[in-house]
Amino acid sequence: YKRQPAGFLTVAAFDDEGNRLPDGETGVLYFLRRDGMPEYVGDADQTAANRLPGGWFTVGDVGHVDADGYVYLSDRKVDMVITGGANVYPAEVERLMLAHPEVGQVAVVGIPDDRLGEVGMAFVVPAPGTHPDPAGIVSWCRDEMANYKAPRRVEVIDVLPLNASGKVLKVELRQRAAGAI
Repeated sequence: YKRQPAGFLTVAAFDDEGNRLPDGETGVLYFLRRDGMPEYVGDADQTAANRLPGGWFTVGDVGHVDADGYVYLSDRKVDMVITGGANVYPAEVERLMLAHPEVGQVAVVGIPDDRLGEVGMAFVVPAPGTHPDPAGIVSWCRDEMANYKAPRRVEVIDVLPLNASGKVLKVELRQRAAGAI
């Protein structure tokens, strides 16, 4: 997704410590309105949790802003998996996994882990004519991406659950994963 921010809105990416990131670096997107601060109506705690000093406010999108001011959305913070304190963006892992010849479609969600807090679990729809081995895909992921990003579990399924607009229903996948643990 790419768009030019409106003149009344400044957009920037920040890391988890609230530091503004340089152009091109991915982080949580915050915006600064010049005509008043947004808020969650009737929810002061939620409003406070999504503000930074200086009037910056987020709605939980992850992405980056390029040097020309274009905004690129890549994920949602709520979809982020925190593995041993490291942020893992499922959209990035999914993009990397699509390079595997037996992966036709993939969706990654976080599942609880006693040691790391959360780890990734991938739901894979096979590419036509293939029969992927879950352990083989996990091994491939560990070879192709940073170990902390690699899903610890893979489940091969026939079809990803989608809503009416074609978006993957990750809530259903999290529920399925919880029943499989």
